[in-house]
This record gives sequence, structure tokens and C-alpha cells, in this order.
Amino acid sequence: MAMKMTGEYTLPADRETVWQALNDPAILEASIPGCEEFEKVSDTEFNALARVKVGPVKARFRGNVTLSDIDAPNSYRISGEGQGGVAGFAKGGALVTLSDAEGGGTVLSYDVDAQVGGKIAQVGQRLINGAAKKTADQFFDNFRRQLDPDHAAPDAAAG
Repeated sequence: MAMKMTGEYTLPADRETVWQALNDPAILEASIPGCEEFEKVSDTEFNALARVKVGPVKARFRGNVTLSDIDAPNSYRISGEGQGGVAGFAKGGALVTLSDAEGGGTVLSYDVDAQVGGKIAQVGQRLINGAAKKTADQFFDNFRRQLDPDHAAPDAAAG
């Protein structure tokens, strides 16, 4: 089952700071909902373990994440593939773009293209899209807190 999602978040830091955070395994591990491990293998590769719940399906997904098309501190493509045992698999990628926000801060835009298969795909497109949107919102709320722990009020506009 294919899934597409786009969104945009304004973050309370300059582009260079946001770029560094997007490449910091400790910040990413603290930001990814359900993440239990996120380790750097090289400058462009990471291994991850995350607990995922979509409707009635719960699983631990182990996978790898790769960064490519790197244009620091403006954009990169993040790709990943994870296996969740009998729950199935997820694979896909996102183009992540940073730009200066009006009045300061950074606008992070993303364009995701993903596929899921196995039991997790059987819960239905609407449930999967809802879970993906909720996970993205949680990630960016957590990520914002990592950047600015004192002022973590949500400011999201996703499409």
C-alpha cells in the first residue's frame, strides 16, 4: 500500500542549527516516537529500532536509514526500510527542505513517499494515513522541544 504525505513546520532556530539537529543521532532518537535505538553507522547511514502501533497492529521495526542528495544546510533525501516481523514492512523516503522563516527561525518542509506491506497494510489506508500524520506531528513537537526546550508550543501547518 502506497502512502504520500507533505507538511511544513516552523522551528525556533536558525537553519544551521536545525541542519545539525537533523544529523544528530541523539536528537533524532529523542524525537522519533517509539524509538528505542538510533545509532550512527557512518555520516550518511543509521540503524534504528522503533516500536510502532497502527490500529490493532503493534510491532518493533528494525531498519536502516540513509541520507542522500545532501545539500547542507538546505536539503537532503532520507530513505529507510524497516522490518516488523509478522506485522510487515515499511519502506520509503522523504525530501526534507529547510528555508528561512519570516521573522526568524526555519521552515522545514517534507514530502514523503512510502510503502507498507503485511499485516500493517491490512488495517486500511485511512488508519495508516492517520497514524502517519500523528507520528509526524509527534516527531516535530519532540524535535522542536530538543531545539528550544523552554518554548515548545506547537506551530504546525501540514498539508
